[in-house]
Amino acid sequence: MFAKDVGQGLLLVSHNTLALLGLLLLSLLVAFTSQPQWRERVEHQAFAWLAERASARAEREGDSLALASDPDAVTRATFAEAETLSAQQRQVAQWLSRKYKVAPEAMNRLVLEAWEAGRLARVEPTLVLAVMAVESGFNPFAQSPVGAQGLMQVMTHVHDDKYEAFGGQRAALDPVTNLRVGVQVLRECIQRAGGVAEGLRYYVGAANMADDGGYAAKVLFEADQLKAVLAGKRPPMAAPSAPTALREAVAPAPSASEAADHVALWKP
Repeated sequence: MFAKDVGQGLLLVSHNTLALLGLLLLSLLVAFTSQPQWRERVEHQAFAWLAERASARAEREGDSLALASDPDAVTRATFAEAETLSAQQRQVAQWLSRKYKVAPEAMNRLVLEAWEAGRLARVEPTLVLAVMAVESGFNPFAQSPVGAQGLMQVMTHVHDDKYEAFGGQRAALDPVTNLRVGVQVLRECIQRAGGVAEGLRYYVGAANMADDGGYAAKVLFEADQLKAVLAGKRPPMAAPSAPTALREAVAPAPSASEAADHVALWKP
């Protein structure tokens, strides 16, 4: 009788314990699914643990490629699929990709960014792309002898305040950031000068010079080629002579009076 009572008591305790564990697990599951930050934290820790195990195994086996792997690298890549562009944007991207030997996916992203930045700044996107073409040939890591950097060859130390919103001056080497800041500078130069051609002289640092070395003419010619591509026409091929002037500085931001509404900016 005693053994029977003990057995029934243990069975009851076991049932109660399992029930409590079940309720606890159910509560944790409900809390886990209702708190996205908890789920993300657990997933992050799990992935980090798995990555550490994989790295340790690769190190033991001498697999250098596995040690150098970075699954998150794709999130830092500058690219866009062709399907995200309009038909006209695709025409421009394809033409620029072939001309400057740039990967189509990367050029797609730059074309999209030029359209969006141009829309926000009311600067014609073909002009933005033309400046990049002339300034850097679409090399995001280009640097001039006087310190102009990136796709738009922005004078980083002159416009460091504009990079604060992007984390600092080192963002000048991020293609998208450089493009966005460059468009801001270009717009200010056009506003200050009162027109596109003169604004380009300010942009290249030749506003106080007798000659800009053909810079404005070359940018405008490139823009005309892109406009022809947009219209489905054959772009003109007779390019002006290459510019020789070196940028000394980029014009500072305009005052309110200089940024008058009569300036001929692109309106979407």
